[in-house]
Amino acid sequence: MIDNSNIDSIITKFPEIRQESLIPILQEIQDSLGFISEQSVVKISQHLKIPTSKIYGVASFYNQFRFSPKGKYHIQVCYGTACHVLGASTVLHELEKMLKIKDGETTKDGMFSLEVQTCIGGCGQAPVIAVNGDFFGKLNLDKLEEIINNLKYQEEN
Repeated sequence: MIDNSNIDSIITKFPEIRQESLIPILQEIQDSLGFISEQSVVKISQHLKIPTSKIYGVASFYNQFRFSPKGKYHIQVCYGTACHVLGASTVLHELEKMLKIKDGETTKDGMFSLEVQTCIGGCGQAPVIAVNGDFFGKLNLDKLEEIINNLKYQEEN
């Protein structure tokens, strides 16, 4: 459940009704909640007196904002040049098939979320993913399946 008082306390830090406050408000809410909730968009809309569609338009333009909470296991797929050349698109496609989610989504059980990143700094180990900050490189389909199965196994035991 989202704490509305938390959203309200963030919004009240921006007492002036200025459209320039939109991105800083979105950033603070995401830092606090971990994502931009529908409730927060409505409250921002009321405070700044701008339509929710404009808020969604701005927030969806920047890939730093997400509209659903991260999963327990947040998987970042590197799409930097080295990773792209060495198979990042295959890695992403396989993860989408295995988890039945797309970039920016979270599984229904809240276990996994998936996010494409421009670069996560593991070029020498391409293609690379990070799971909650732990890096896995030189991926192939077998290694990828092993990583996901190990994470699922941890949950069962």
